[in-house]
Amino acid sequence: MNHINIPSAGTKQRVVIIGAGFGGLTLVEKLSKKGQFQILLLDKNNFHQFQPLFYQVGMSGLEPSSICFPIRKVIHDKNNVFFRVAEVQRVDIEEKKVFTDAGWASYDHLVIATGARTNYFGNKALEEKTLSLKSISDAIYLRNILLQDYELALERTDYDDRQGYIDIVIVGGGPTGVELAGALAELKMYILPKEYRELDYKEVDIYLLQGGGSLLKGMSANSSKKAEKFLKDLGVIVKLNTRVTDYDGEYVYTKDGEKIKARKVIWAAGIRGNNLEGLPEASISWGNRLITDAYHQVAHTQNIYAIGDIAYTETDPKYPEGHPQVAQPAMQMANHLAKYLTNQKNQKTLPPFRYKDKGSLATIGRNKAVCDLPNGTSMTGFFAWVLWLIVHLFALIGVKNKLFVMLNWIWNYLTYDQSLRLIIKPKDEA
Repeated sequence: MNHINIPSAGTKQRVVIIGAGFGGLTLVEKLSKKGQFQILLLDKNNFHQFQPLFYQVGMSGLEPSSICFPIRKVIHDKNNVFFRVAEVQRVDIEEKKVFTDAGWASYDHLVIATGARTNYFGNKALEEKTLSLKSISDAIYLRNILLQDYELALERTDYDDRQGYIDIVIVGGGPTGVELAGALAELKMYILPKEYRELDYKEVDIYLLQGGGSLLKGMSANSSKKAEKFLKDLGVIVKLNTRVTDYDGEYVYTKDGEKIKARKVIWAAGIRGNNLEGLPEASISWGNRLITDAYHQVAHTQNIYAIGDIAYTETDPKYPEGHPQVAQPAMQMANHLAKYLTNQKNQKTLPPFRYKDKGSLATIGRNKAVCDLPNGTSMTGFFAWVLWLIVHLFALIGVKNKLFVMLNWIWNYLTYDQSLRLIIKPKDEA
């Protein structure tokens, strides 16, 4: 296997960062300003994906390009940063090398920011037959399937047969599931009566199945109850304490014996870390996350760090069971790790990492959102919805993306219609 073609680091230490998500890109931004390191960023895509808005692409609310940003445009003015499109296969902790499908690279410091993927809890049928929403490709595929099934439903005269095409089941009552259910309900209310007039939109059933006793685990009881009320007001069938055990492509089966007919099931019931081959087994915790200390170093390793969804630490007093697997902890970890690596090189000390909670948000639809603020209070309704819009808008990378998303949202608010319902198939399918 060849060495990845990048210049020698010379007297600088090389930091290899795997993953260009929130944590990885934040770390690149902070470390590159210091000029003390050579940075090699590896990712299997050549773009950064804004995961919180995947569901809006899947529901034809935003163009895919408006929530993605080319990595090379992010680093084009950073002479000490190199990027390669490569899928990492394994790490050799003895030789201090990372092996990818594009070659290998040595490192002085390795940062794993690989995020997480959908967790099917070992159920192969669910993995093979349900839809996920962990990439922009997943979002486009979901959009295609949803729109194709509406077209096919127009040709079905049998009621039960037609229901299989228009009904949809979402498994998982976290932010992704809740936001998806709300967006689908608005699609049913505002789009189907206009564009699929031959279908009776009242026949469309949207199920949200949650294994636990409340929605939005991790948010306040008030936000959870309010989100449930918002969804029910929109016509979503919310079923709590309903654990899905199987899906055969036609029916969803639950632990209590219920059977729900649906050709489309979106699995949003959990995530697990994207781990790397070659790391010690003892460094891996539940959910396939890597055990880290208060300075993000992976247990039983040297100069290997983990940040974001993949990292699991019990050293933060407020989060003894690990930090939330969302964007804010990843970016704060990246900031702290950048300071740690720089201070380590300059032989300075740094306080241990402590996550500062800036609050939690989830939107259910137009003028409907829930928000938990850092001071312990919660906010729901229109003002929470506006806050959700502002936070997500400013978190996007690129002025053009911010502008396009804002214009899309304004247009949608005024017209109840985005006109983005395109079925774009890959060439082999077309």
